[in-house]
This record gives sequence, structure tokens and C-alpha cells, in this order.
Amino acid sequence: MEQVISADRPDWVPVFTGLSVRVFRTLVRVVARRGGEQPGTGRRWGLPLEDRVLLVAVYYRTNLTFRQVALLFGISKLAAGRVVDHLAPLLALAPVTRKHGPDTVLIVDGTLVPTHDRSVSASSRNYRYSVNMQVVIDANTRLVVAVGDPAPGNRNDCRAYTDSGVDRQCRGATVMADGGYQGNPEVIMPYRKPRKGQPPLPQWKEDLNTVHRSVRARVEHALAQMKSYNILRNCRRKRDGVLHATRGIAQMRNLAMTT
Repeated sequence: MEQVISADRPDWVPVFTGLSVRVFRTLVRVVARRGGEQPGTGRRWGLPLEDRVLLVAVYYRTNLTFRQVALLFGISKLAAGRVVDHLAPLLALAPVTRKHGPDTVLIVDGTLVPTHDRSVSASSRNYRYSVNMQVVIDANTRLVVAVGDPAPGNRNDCRAYTDSGVDRQCRGATVMADGGYQGNPEVIMPYRKPRKGQPPLPQWKEDLNTVHRSVRARVEHALAQMKSYNILRNCRRKRDGVLHATRGIAQMRNLAMTT
């Protein structure tokens, strides 16, 4: 089969991945440092590392099937699957292993990712089987610092925050979130609106809520940018596939903001 797109043609990189050529080359270096050049199981790779990284980025961006992606790169469907299985963990954002300082302000929010793997998903409020992915960004840099393990989509943010393990990755920092994180006393949430018949919030609380909303909107913007990668709108990957995809997209977004 003839290869249609290749990293040797830099003009194709932004079209198919949304990344600039400079960011893409940085991504290739990151994957190479993590062992991307090492052979996988089975047959030797038919594509150089640059093209294999490009394949994964194209797959995440477009959410084409392996059969369709394989045609673009001139390889078999099985080979395309092997490439994604091998490189997806190497593209992923590394979990936080150190304790944050108290001056660090993080913002957490959850997003539903529809997925075909029912062993990790559940029917959620959007009537689709999905997982709740908890994403944490740094309020100052707006970079993604943590992505939690997938929780079933019918699990609310309050519980998914702890079940996903993202609470442990936020330890030591000041964490902000919306009102859906009740039950996590370490998380700063807006003051709740009074029920009907109760006195309104005092002005100082309203002012704090306004500031809280303006800062928390940064994580919503980050999630919107991540969901420009179509795999987060209908993930067909099994087992850890949705986790690797979300963390990989977070990594690419961070590189795009810092490179």
C-alpha cells in the first residue's frame, strides 16, 4: 500500500493533528526519550518513529478507525493497532509523584467521555455509556497537571474525585472546583445559593463567587480544547485506552502551550 501522509511532509502535520511542526518534533523527542525507539512485540516496525507518533496523533485527533488510519500510512490494520498500543503510554502525561506546595492553586473538573468499553463505563446522564475523567490544571500556567483514572459515568464528581486517585495527585495544593464536589472539605467551592424562602447571600459572598467562577472557567476552557480531539467524543479503545488517550492529549496540549 502507498503511504499517503508522512512526517517527511511537514505541511500535513498541522492539518491532521492540530499541532505545529515545532510542537510535533518536540513530542517525538519526548517519546524517543521514553523508549519509543525500542521494538515492540512481534514484527519490526514498518514506519520510523516520527511516522508512528504522527499516526497516534492523527488517530486521537480524527478518531478514524484503524482500518482508515492504516490506509493513510500504508500499513495493515493490525500494524496500526500495534503502533497505538505501543506508543500511547509513552505519549501520556506522567502522573504526579511529588507533593505540591500550599501556594500552588489547582482547579479540578470532570468531563464525560463516551466509550465502548462497558467494563469501565456506565450509562450516564447523557444516556450513553461513558466514563468520568477528572482533569486538574494549574490555575497560574493553565497547564494540565493530572488526569485521574476513569470512573464510571454515573459517578458524580464528588466521588470520582477520590475514586480516580486525582485527589492524591493534588495533595498539598489549594484546590478549587464547582459545587459538585461536596463532601471533599479540602476543595474550595462557591457559596451555595440559598433555597427559596431563605435570605439572599450577602454581597461579599456574591463577590467571592464571581471571582471563583472567573478562575474556575480556566479548567472548562482546557477541557474544551482537549475535546477538539475527537477520540474524547467517542472512544473505541478498551481497558486503559481512554486513560492513555486523555493523558496523551493533555501532554500534547501542554507542549503546544509551552513550546
